[in-house]
Amino acid sequence: METTILLAKFWGWFLTISCLIFFLKKSLIEELFRLLENKGFVILSGYLAFLIGLVSIILHNLWVLDWRVIVTIFGWVSLIKGIGRLAFPEAPSKTAEKLRKNPVLIQLLLIFGIILGAFLIWKSYNL
Repeated sequence: METTILLAKFWGWFLTISCLIFFLKKSLIEELFRLLENKGFVILSGYLAFLIGLVSIILHNLWVLDWRVIVTIFGWVSLIKGIGRLAFPEAPSKTAEKLRKNPVLIQLLLIFGIILGAFLIWKSYNL
């Protein structure tokens, strides 16, 4: 259970803070989209996502029917995202182009991220 709490705090704080920053400073989203055009950045961020995801699932690969599965899903999503960026570094810029055309979707995803992150923080401190 200690690993679950640690990773829930990590993912919760990471998600809440990063989504809140992007929600409040919308100009940073455009900067991120520009960075995704740089294959070197995409590959570097792919290695980072791969590493974080791999550590997460090695420490916490728990498939249960409660809130703890969210931590496992974050680990797997990070791992798959990392592998995808390493194998297909051009893909994130294509995704960014589609998102640029739908700013309402971006805002909804950021709000969802803030809520999900806050939920993980709440659960990790209230066990």
